[in-house]
Amino acid sequence: MTMTRRDLISGGGKLLLLASAAATWAELTGAEPAGDAYRVADHWWGMLVDIDKCIGCGNCVRGCSNENHVPAGFFRTWVERYEISVDSPTTAQPHVESPEGAINGFPPSTNENVKSFFVPKLCNHCADSPCVQVCPVGATFVSPDGVVLVDQNYCLGCRYCIQACPYGTRFINPETQTADKCTLCYHRITKGLTTACCENCPTGARQLVDFKNPKDPIHAILRESKVQVLKPYMATGAKVYYKSLDGAVR
Repeated sequence: MTMTRRDLISGGGKLLLLASAAATWAELTGAEPAGDAYRVADHWWGMLVDIDKCIGCGNCVRGCSNENHVPAGFFRTWVERYEISVDSPTTAQPHVESPEGAINGFPPSTNENVKSFFVPKLCNHCADSPCVQVCPVGATFVSPDGVVLVDQNYCLGCRYCIQACPYGTRFINPETQTADKCTLCYHRITKGLTTACCENCPTGARQLVDFKNPKDPIHAILRESKVQVLKPYMATGAKVYYKSLDGAVR
């Protein structure tokens, strides 16, 4: 099911009006979630990426592309390989590569005396999203459960959001001529499923997290582990957290 911004706003208003009748988001939008009815107010979505677990296999990229019918040559998520000199780790610039978004993984490295690791990237679903702020028609918006989405019926293809995103996660879809990006598999998570990238990761390097769920392991990880977001100085309220992230990552 494709949910537009108008559907979300309309549904949100109806939720307020019908709260006393215990109406659910699914009932208002016509969604068919698995198991218990989905309630947007009960969730605030994000993701955890464990750098130590990522092996650069590209399964996440392929899973995302297949699930979301991403046009060839474009990526809603991708993986980068960082190689940092062991001899001068604090001064040398890291070598960064992502052949075809790592959709086919990485070839063996030929560099010696380097520290090598992989960094998956995607939309950070920011709480204070620059892309949302610059959209002139409100086509880019934050859903009530914290997912940044694009209503293709409203999008003008002006590219303001692409320029505003500090993480480089947006592109113009050549088929629709509208802004495209990771949706955190919204059509899946509202049905009780995880994202395609998380489902296809063989090592559990990616984990969908719900910050409103007190039992979600993310809370203990945030307290007890070294966890960071990309470009924290941008103050975007990014909700993709990275465990064991090297300081060289940009």
